[in-house]
Amino acid sequence: MNEELPPELLNSDPEGYAWQVWHDRTPKLVAKIKDTNSYGSEQRDALDALLTEIFSGVMEPLGARAHDRKVWAVWGADHFGKPWLEAPFLWSESYFYRRVLEAVGFFEPGPWQGVDPFAPLKRAEPASLDDLERPAAGASGRAKLLAALWGNRADLSFKMGTLAESSSAELVCDDSAKVWNALSPGAEVVVVADNSGRELLADLILIDHLLEHGHASSVALHLKPYPYYVSDATTADLADTLARLAETDGASFHRLRKATADGRLSPYVHDFYCAPWSFRRLPTDLAVLFERASLTIMKGDLNYRRLVGDRSWPPTTPFADTVAYFPGPVAALRTLKSDVAVGIPPATLKNLDADTPDWRVTGGYGLLQADLRERVPGSGS
Repeated sequence: MNEELPPELLNSDPEGYAWQVWHDRTPKLVAKIKDTNSYGSEQRDALDALLTEIFSGVMEPLGARAHDRKVWAVWGADHFGKPWLEAPFLWSESYFYRRVLEAVGFFEPGPWQGVDPFAPLKRAEPASLDDLERPAAGASGRAKLLAALWGNRADLSFKMGTLAESSSAELVCDDSAKVWNALSPGAEVVVVADNSGRELLADLILIDHLLEHGHASSVALHLKPYPYYVSDATTADLADTLARLAETDGASFHRLRKATADGRLSPYVHDFYCAPWSFRRLPTDLAVLFERASLTIMKGDLNYRRLVGDRSWPPTTPFADTVAYFPGPVAALRTLKSDVAVGIPPATLKNLDADTPDWRVTGGYGLLQADLRERVPGSGS
């Protein structure tokens, strides 16, 4: 598509949300990683050096031993050698998490290979699973859909900032009727997960409802291939959450385990989910999966940013216009925790700006948006 897109959101605006993330949240996160893991001086010094590079150096490529050095060398050609704060927010934030894994030796042979640096933070969060206000077994599908949306209200990365989880919530866009219209006993659904813990638990409750009540014949649950953005869900996190579900809702757990065994529920990972790009750059194999799906449900704030584009969209821009490139029907369930927002009715926008000027980033507002328009096969990739 040759459409002209708005500018990408950058790190360099002192009044922007990205600036707050780098200058407040990021140092707190690095400190938490050091405090909650038994790293030695090599890992701790590497994390400190990464912070120093971000604030007073230039963006460096991955080290010579990195298995994906060549890939990132191509991806970062426009950014390496320049200050971090000159880079696009989405790109540099993604690269930061890759550099954290390098700093702690996640991919290198040694004692920390494969050890999730965010695991202590993730393990602390599920203690609140029992407090999750999730629907009872007989609750409606809509209630479970909304529980999956609001489960995203406060992820662990978000909590590193000064903003806290809001005590109230408001849905400013509600396309839930479109979502149910896309579902049927033969529907093949893709759920692109966001966070582990409470959010993934709510996602599993929703998936169980879709399968149990004939709203879908199968659900593919897309997860991150390795730790990313602190609390993003990996396959290991799925296993941990299912174990907790077994303790709190045995019936749902047994149905989901059976659905996994017979192929109606299938976990899936793809390296692109840890790439620094919007979904406009979907690789062909992933685009084909979305094209074949009856509905893809994108969960959370990061997937929303990647779906519509982390750009300075006017908030009243129709959601359908920003996702017209996507290869299949798509819905977004997202709590607002960053600057990007589209599809906001003008009257709603006026009230939000007047009543809560920082409504985009508080975690107190949500969007449930969908675009079910038919696509021309093969046009989305």
